[in-house]
Amino acid sequence: MLNFNLIQQQSPNFNNRIKNYEIDMLVLHYTGMVSTQDALERLCNPSTEVSAHYLIDLDGTCFQLVKETSRAWHAGKSRWAGDSDINSRSIGIELVNPGHQFGYISYSDTQMGALESLSKGILTRYPIPPRHVLGHSDIAPSRRQDPGELLDWRRLAAAGIGLWSNETLTIVNEKKSLGPGATGKEVSHMQKKLAYFGYGIPTSGAYDKETYDVVMAFQRHFRPEKLDGLFDSLCLRRLLDLLRQIE
Repeated sequence: MLNFNLIQQQSPNFNNRIKNYEIDMLVLHYTGMVSTQDALERLCNPSTEVSAHYLIDLDGTCFQLVKETSRAWHAGKSRWAGDSDINSRSIGIELVNPGHQFGYISYSDTQMGALESLSKGILTRYPIPPRHVLGHSDIAPSRRQDPGELLDWRRLAAAGIGLWSNETLTIVNEKKSLGPGATGKEVSHMQKKLAYFGYGIPTSGAYDKETYDVVMAFQRHFRPEKLDGLFDSLCLRRLLDLLRQIE
């Protein structure tokens, strides 16, 4: 039984999923708009060519905008695990939040509870592995910051939705952080590990702008304590732990 209100409000912004694609991803977003009404109007306006399957309001009310069997237009230009048509293989959920542009706020307990309930239902209907429960910033790190570092990913993982690592920092033999301008085998090794996990990142051996953006996305999701774009020992420990969880 659903523990939130579900309102049907159809968006015209959808099409058919590409044949032979299996729904195996769940992508979370924030609306990044001042009000719920503004977000609904945008997601249901044919001129915007933007939509999601669901939108969850601050009070936990959930709007279904696109049928799960249809291809909503929420991912945009994105990439994960070598695939660029994320819309064809995913369910998209928008969370009402003004976002970084308009005064980013924490997600309410009621909103998180509705997200948990909705996500659990989706996970029972489709073979979505934990590593494929992602934020928009994970699949589009150079364009997006949402749903951001204030989403309680730890809580979701504890409820069986996605992955989390409880690795903590060990001061002993602390290595210098990798950052912009760094080059060499350590950078290449980091890039390969991030790419193996799923991030769209080249293994160039150079800590360029693209690499910085991916590290920031990783931090927003898996190490929100410190967002600086530097790949430190805690980032490495958590990445290795996540890789162990998917092997």
